[in-house]
Amino acid sequence: MAVTLPASGPAAAADPQRLTVDLAAPEGPVMLGANGALYGLSDDGVPSDAVLEPLKLTSISQKPDGGAQHPNGDALTVSRSFFRNGGGEINVMMQDVYAKWPYENLGIDDYLPRVDKIVKEISADPNSDRFVYIPFNEPDFIWYKLNGSDQAEYEAERDRFLAHWKTVCQRIRAIDPDAVIAGPNETGYYPRFLRDFLTFAERENVLPQIMTWHELSSGSLRDFQGHYDNYRALERELGIGPLKININEYANRRDLSVPGQLVQWVSMFERNKVYANQAYWDAAGNMDGNVVRSSIPNGGWWFFRWYAGLTGDTVRVTPPQPNTIDTLQGLAALDTSRRQAQVLLGGSAGDADVVVRHVPRSVFGCQVTATVAEAGWSGYEGQHAAPRVVARTKVRVAEDGSVTVPLRGLRKMSAYRIVLTPGGTGTPAAVATPWTASYEAEEAAITDGKVYTQGTVSNANGYAASGTKDVGSLDQAGSKVDFTVTVPRDGTYDLAILYGNQSGVPATQKLSVDGGAPVAVTYPSTENWTYRAKRDVTVELTAGTHLLTLAKGDAQVTLDRVDLTARSGPPAASYEATLADIGGRPSYDYSSSAGVGTGALVLRPGDKAVFDVYAPRDGYYTVVSRASAAVRLAVHGESVTAAPGRALRLYLAAGNNRVAMTAPHASVRSLDVSGDGSTTGVLSYEAASAALAGGAELVNSSYASAGSYVGWLGNGASSTAAFTVDAPEAGRYLLVVHYAHNDRRDNGHAYNTDIMSRTADITVGSAAPRKVTFKNTWSWDDYWTVAVPVDLESGASKVTFGNKSAWAPNIDRIELGRVVGRP
Repeated sequence: MAVTLPASGPAAAADPQRLTVDLAAPEGPVMLGANGALYGLSDDGVPSDAVLEPLKLTSISQKPDGGAQHPNGDALTVSRSFFRNGGGEINVMMQDVYAKWPYENLGIDDYLPRVDKIVKEISADPNSDRFVYIPFNEPDFIWYKLNGSDQAEYEAERDRFLAHWKTVCQRIRAIDPDAVIAGPNETGYYPRFLRDFLTFAERENVLPQIMTWHELSSGSLRDFQGHYDNYRALERELGIGPLKININEYANRRDLSVPGQLVQWVSMFERNKVYANQAYWDAAGNMDGNVVRSSIPNGGWWFFRWYAGLTGDTVRVTPPQPNTIDTLQGLAALDTSRRQAQVLLGGSAGDADVVVRHVPRSVFGCQVTATVAEAGWSGYEGQHAAPRVVARTKVRVAEDGSVTVPLRGLRKMSAYRIVLTPGGTGTPAAVATPWTASYEAEEAAITDGKVYTQGTVSNANGYAASGTKDVGSLDQAGSKVDFTVTVPRDGTYDLAILYGNQSGVPATQKLSVDGGAPVAVTYPSTENWTYRAKRDVTVELTAGTHLLTLAKGDAQVTLDRVDLTARSGPPAASYEATLADIGGRPSYDYSSSAGVGTGALVLRPGDKAVFDVYAPRDGYYTVVSRASAAVRLAVHGESVTAAPGRALRLYLAAGNNRVAMTAPHASVRSLDVSGDGSTTGVLSYEAASAALAGGAELVNSSYASAGSYVGWLGNGASSTAAFTVDAPEAGRYLLVVHYAHNDRRDNGHAYNTDIMSRTADITVGSAAPRKVTFKNTWSWDDYWTVAVPVDLESGASKVTFGNKSAWAPNIDRIELGRVVGRP
């Protein structure tokens, strides 16, 4: 079977690597334990429900409410969005009640009243059984010297900690007898201390229900299996457990957001059936680098979405180099009820053969359809469309029961998903892969700039960069980077620029083709120079070689890589029904592999399929159901009938949109979505049209869309902004608010950026006010959007913004689009 992926990077080795999947070697039900995050949520609504629900989060770690360690991320506050989106349990980092890092050591007598307050608040919550108490965080680094070489000092410090552990655990259980406690939560795996800890905790009846430690070294990719095996052996020796394990901080900064790195971590945790939360290195509220703004997926989010889509049992995967840093790794699952096998892999460039052994003919028949998709690295703040299918092929199962999927030109920072389904009759639609090429900035011609090395194994906590290098210090009048590119034909090309902009305002560069008249490219702000975002522009090129120049504009911008892709039409994606989330008990029909190749999902009364549909911007898109009969689509609280093959015009929010499908009886192959986000028919109102009251003011700004924004809004009941909107018809609309704010609090942490959110109470007509959260936009002059479903009456209505108790964000303009638009 020939599955060829686009070539990229250095020439591949002569012999492809081999990753073997054994479908006859089950490891247990898919647990999804490794999808959690420390401070992944910052507020109710950040991240949004649309990006939280698809991840099927099993655990997160947050601070106690009112904790001074960070300005947001309170456990009880974020629990509302976490639980309503199907979240599992919340680890409460109790010592984050303190403001400093390392925590100020005011003694155990100061800590105990704080423990009482935390436990009383959590135990009173209706979902108290879904919270886990973590009494100490990295105690070996904070208040106790537990890893020194001096044995006498170690024993004294150990005994002091164990006494405090017992005191705090007893204090927790005196208030909440059913409390679930986790620990000891050291900075790493230390067997000497763990033996003493477990022996003491068992003897004194203060054994935690969940064992926790951190894996925060690049060496963890090599060492974790040994740590896990050693720990389980220790349990057996002491007659304890086996206890549930949560590695509640894992990965380096260079791993976060990078699909090819994340698959290495997740595969080893899922294989060992442990829970794990990504580390909090930067800003709260973005799932540790996997969610852009509040609702937009990046490449890392799509990897975790794939992970959340695994069902059935995981099966044994043998990589070319087990327990080795930065190598090809993978995980796989077999679901016999759905008749699907899925393999997730990545972490290495070049060529690989994925050999799937013991493919059961009773499940798949004599041939299978193999569908391969790629999730690339788009930066921490770089949007990523639905992963593109790069190959779709039918193949016979070999006599020995194996199927081999050759993958060529793997990209190191990408993850790949292989889906095997029964072949059926017919031929899957050919994959139309557009021409694309990538160009590293450090390999281009650089004038008045400097190449920097980022995110290597030796500097594991540096930020990720494509090829581990980028170009910065482009701050001179003549600074520029010249990319020599060669394209196959005349036409329009999408140019994606991975960049960083720490200037504090939207920055520009001058883009020119072959020395022609330059055009300005505007880059929104990023957290820092190396916190990657992605800017998409288009260029017109003739066939042949060209010089694309990005030269300094009004401020410096860091450049990492540019991707050039031929455009043949508006963006389009086909979402396979058999890979959607389901409700009820739909059946899977693989009698034909025509179309998307993965068969059809058969919906009956009580069944539901939910699709995660990506929109590059707020606007109208063409949506077509590939079904045998009419279905009902529900999105943003609106429902509409979709006839087979007939186009609907739906208004979608920038980022991920959850589209639910139901039907009395329909066989569904896919939901097809295309378009650039048309604004035709959208109602738009600039800040100057709002009626302002109280202290709200119209402020002039060259960065606002019409030269002004509403500022000084809120912080009192009288300070409001009211827009009068004129709806052509009654119904459900999406209200899109263009806003900016840059509230933050500096706690002096070396690596956390304590950005803060703002809220606004939005009142539409006579409806009750609704509180909406607006994430920090990195600067006061960068405008993001938040989409809120609202109901409008026909004719004039007022949309009023305010906040009685705090400042609301600055508002540039609002837009309203009827969810179901006119054809």
